Amino acid sequence: MTLTSPAAAGPATATAPPPPRRTARRVAGLVASVGVLLLVAALSVAVGAKPVPLGDVWHGLFHYTGRDSDVVIRDVRVPRTLLGLLVGVGLGLAGAVMQALTRNPLADPGILGVHAGASAAVVSAISFLGVTSLTGYVWFAFLGAAVVSALVYALGGSRTATPVRLALAGTATYSALYGYVYAVQLLDSAALDRMRFWTVGSLASANTSVLRQVAPFLGAGILLALALGRALNAMALGDDTARALGAHLTRTRVLAMAAVTLLCGAATAACGPIAFVGLMVPHMVRALTGPDLRWILPYAAVLSPVLLLGADVLGRVVARPAELQVGVVTTLVGGPVFIYLVRRRKVAQL
Repeated sequence: MTLTSPAAAGPATATAPPPPRRTARRVAGLVASVGVLLLVAALSVAVGAKPVPLGDVWHGLFHYTGRDSDVVIRDVRVPRTLLGLLVGVGLGLAGAVMQALTRNPLADPGILGVHAGASAAVVSAISFLGVTSLTGYVWFAFLGAAVVSALVYALGGSRTATPVRLALAGTATYSALYGYVYAVQLLDSAALDRMRFWTVGSLASANTSVLRQVAPFLGAGILLALALGRALNAMALGDDTARALGAHLTRTRVLAMAAVTLLCGAATAACGPIAFVGLMVPHMVRALTGPDLRWILPYAAVLSPVLLLGADVLGRVVARPAELQVGVVTTLVGGPVFIYLVRRRKVAQL
């Protein structure tokens, strides 16, 4: 029997902090992330295409009298910020759940075609069925997201799917559906007018009515996604190991797809397709938390709205007095990030 002296064991122990310290660091990081989110949310309310002095911002928030600056703050920017928070949380969680479910580091509601399915369904509802209300958009967006999620999973090989096959299936589905979306818009000028900003992803149409209609769906999807952390951790070990640990694979997959459908359907109905948020944030989060979904999901829920609201503020500032839609900004940022991820050796070998 070989004995190890305390002196030899000391350095190895120092390089690997014990679980309590690691947990404390994760908690501290999560608290700091919440602080950053609050700061970005405050900037979203205070900064915009129309400059508003800080005193008027305070007056609009807490001493509303109906003057122009009060209306801008209370009736425009606050609902826009709240919708950005909800949609950001939804997109970040949807991306993290999809990556865990498919074991695909490139999974994202946009790349796998889920946004395209929701968009195609909403365009069809507007052009062919005359649907004009957000309530109608939501149900068609849910339907389109669910159908395309199942289709891409089947085309990618179902249980034998590889990350590359899923990415290719999603890209092909995305291209076909967006070709359909653009064709319908060109043939129907009324649909084009109603959707020209929606299709690039925008928070500009946010109001209290939109919030009331999508908040229940996003809330249900958020709670469901956060509850799946332990089951998704088991699935990450492989199907056989997960079964041995007592995980219910079919139920977990169904619940995960339900969460993604709720989150992507509601977010797309409210804001249009906003790409790359669900791809970038989980990758950033893993560098802080490691592979544990019980930490990845809360971190993604906090940091995704930071990215989304930050992109929205940037779009309002760089093109004053006009606006650059948030979907354009996230695409400009996310495109290079996606290329970097594809070129990484570990991803390229999947």
